Amino acid sequence: MIPWRDLPAPLGALRDLALDLRWTWSHEADALWARVDNEFWRRWGNPWTILDNVTAAKLDELAGDAEFIAQLHRLVAARRAYLADPGWFASTPAKAAELSGVAWFSMEFGLGDALPLYAGGLGVLAGDFLKTASDQGVPVIGIGLLYQEGYFHQMIDADGRQIEAFPYNDPSSMPVEPARTADGAWLIVPVELPGRTLRLRAWRVVVGRTLLYLLDTNDPVNSPVDRGIAGKLYGGGGEMRLMQELVLGVGGWRLVEALHPEITVCHLNEGHAAFAILERARQFSRRHGLGFTEALWATRAGNVFTTHTPVEAGFDRFPLPLFTRYLQVWAGEDDCVADILAMGLEESHAPGGVFNMAWLATRGALLNFGVSRLHGSVCRRIFQPLYPRWPENEVPFDHITNGVHVPTWDSAMADAIWTEACGKDRWRHEPEDMGQRIQTVEHEALWAMRGNAREALVHDVRARLTSHLRGRGHSPEFVASGETVLDPNVLTLGFARRFTDYKRPDLLLFDRDRLARILCHETHPAQLVLAGKAHPDDTGGKEMIRQWIEFAQDPRFRHRVVFLEDYDISLAQQLVQGVDVWINTPRRPWEACGTSGMKVLVNGGLNLSTLDGWWEEAYALGLGWAIGDAEQDVEQEHDRRDAEELYVLLENEVVPEFYNRDATGVPRAWVARMARSMTGLTVRYSATRMVREYLDKAYLPAARALRERVADAAAPARIMAEWDRHLRRAWPDVHIGEMDLTAREVGWDVSVPVYLGEIAAKDVVVEVYADRADGAAAEVVALISDGAVPGATSGYFFRGQIAGTPRPASDYTVRVIPSHPGVRVPGETSLIRWQK
Repeated sequence: MIPWRDLPAPLGALRDLALDLRWTWSHEADALWARVDNEFWRRWGNPWTILDNVTAAKLDELAGDAEFIAQLHRLVAARRAYLADPGWFASTPAKAAELSGVAWFSMEFGLGDALPLYAGGLGVLAGDFLKTASDQGVPVIGIGLLYQEGYFHQMIDADGRQIEAFPYNDPSSMPVEPARTADGAWLIVPVELPGRTLRLRAWRVVVGRTLLYLLDTNDPVNSPVDRGIAGKLYGGGGEMRLMQELVLGVGGWRLVEALHPEITVCHLNEGHAAFAILERARQFSRRHGLGFTEALWATRAGNVFTTHTPVEAGFDRFPLPLFTRYLQVWAGEDDCVADILAMGLEESHAPGGVFNMAWLATRGALLNFGVSRLHGSVCRRIFQPLYPRWPENEVPFDHITNGVHVPTWDSAMADAIWTEACGKDRWRHEPEDMGQRIQTVEHEALWAMRGNAREALVHDVRARLTSHLRGRGHSPEFVASGETVLDPNVLTLGFARRFTDYKRPDLLLFDRDRLARILCHETHPAQLVLAGKAHPDDTGGKEMIRQWIEFAQDPRFRHRVVFLEDYDISLAQQLVQGVDVWINTPRRPWEACGTSGMKVLVNGGLNLSTLDGWWEEAYALGLGWAIGDAEQDVEQEHDRRDAEELYVLLENEVVPEFYNRDATGVPRAWVARMARSMTGLTVRYSATRMVREYLDKAYLPAARALRERVADAAAPARIMAEWDRHLRRAWPDVHIGEMDLTAREVGWDVSVPVYLGEIAAKDVVVEVYADRADGAAAEVVALISDGAVPGATSGYFFRGQIAGTPRPASDYTVRVIPSHPGVRVPGETSLIRWQK
């Protein structure tokens, strides 16, 4: 299983410290593990493997080192105090009483380099969420997969070409343990596949007060092919991806049922985990003797869906014959296949149709969210097909803007400044006056922090670059040149993210001569540190990496531009802590949120970004810089304009302000901008705000709705399901008569006959609607039932007033929509009838 060794008695606590990933956001823990093995810690950042590889002589030396033992005792005491503190959530008893637990499903989790189970921002966000839930004491568990290879490691060869490597993830070298049942047995979760049953091993990861469970298909009982299902993150073809998502969703919910039956809310971080919706409903139906549809009406109330996808083409889809084959095996004798297929079927993409996992997630969740204000509006547009004839602004997608776990991303120097101003537990309890407190920090202290951080980054970049150059086979002289790149006193720009077309990582290269003049200015130079991976199949992204490598190796710029290979969490931490300006250049609105720029805030870094994702709502004059406008960028159409604006900002504002120093050597305007950014944005874009917003807007409403629907043997859910069936049968008979509008002094009196057939008047709402026009917002006015239409069967007059509007009668029409206590319309039923 996990090979282990005896530790000297004074060092016994090291094991628990190594297994608790709370060390990923502890600067004091960094110092302790560096003392155990500095080289190993700097290179791998994994305490578990340090303990497995450190020599016995070194352990004996540490056991006799009084200073080290005192440091160890301080960390142990701090961890005990942390775990004993009930946290902010417990201090809100009304909320704590309503929520017993959340299961957070994600295809990837980025907690640290010791668990390489992430590809990019989606996974890092998932890791930050778990860490913040731990800090806040919110009862969350994570559900994911333990990949044998995870995402690829990047190497750059001597010609600047990306090479992918997939090293094996050995569980014995990772801070994970088998997840065990109450009787001590290793939990094995079965999942039915065509012709066989897959065995999943469950692993447990401690993240402070939060637990992450990982499912592993590499059980010796499984066939060789099945052992590789959880081989690579996003690896293999469509069928392999489908099996991975079955493992995550079906296996994940079965794990929840086995170990955490108290869970009430299921949160899907993207549509990859949508099978959890189905498994949850099926388990509920079997326990309570319900049909699948009734069970879905009950359990849907406890499901929450967040999508990070900004384009409709990014959703996972499976050919209908393939999907149906696996679905029928999972369903067994249950008569639910047709109902499930209706939740995600798209008929327009391929012969026979395809099944859209994001559609399943949306229709199977009570509440749906995008990850920024702009992305919320994008979601309403791309999910419009699920709500035919509904206005786009009423498509049921809200947004909760992402945030970052600040303690993971702050430097030790920034941490010291924030601690002195705002207290050690600031990110766990967030005093309301945090912004005011940080404003009291002297400009000299902030500028000294930036200088020290920049110097540390330059040191780290040189060490990384020389190691990379040596690995690429360059000459000793060329390798030695890496030891002198960058200048700790020069304005440092950072650009690091996935290299793909819509992120435009080559925008700075649009006019290379102009960029050269900015970088090599005689008195006011700038320098640039870049990093990022291209998907193995993205030849365009790989070519952009090659172009930057070529540019960086030009003798004119070698000391001003560095591209660092193998972008991961540890490198991201170094960059966001050390750069002065973080540059981000996506085409709007293709960046759903983009949290990397949030990570520089706590460290005094500034943002220069397209008005996309989070920056669209965060930017204000004096906080950073923005390029572009509020228009949607069409491929290539805005590149020249945005590149020109980027160069102008760098030449005329960013660079001059950085070098405009007073007699004491402090750039007062620059530091004032830093202080405003730290004050106005750091707290606002912390994951603490994000988690609390999910509590108020998603988890607590979902827990209440679930409790109401499952009461009395799920009688309310049964009634809802029958009501929905009846409405769908009878809806074609609903029609609307001629609307009568009588002018008032300002506005209109409205009267309209509506004929409902077999539907009762209490089961609908009749509204007058006017779309947005000429700057006027959309208007919705509910009408009141006011007696039967003489001589008509099931005909009723509905009347009301449209007050205080100058809009003409031609702007208004009448619509009928369903209405039932507790049912969310149009999220759970998208029926609508418009006046012809």
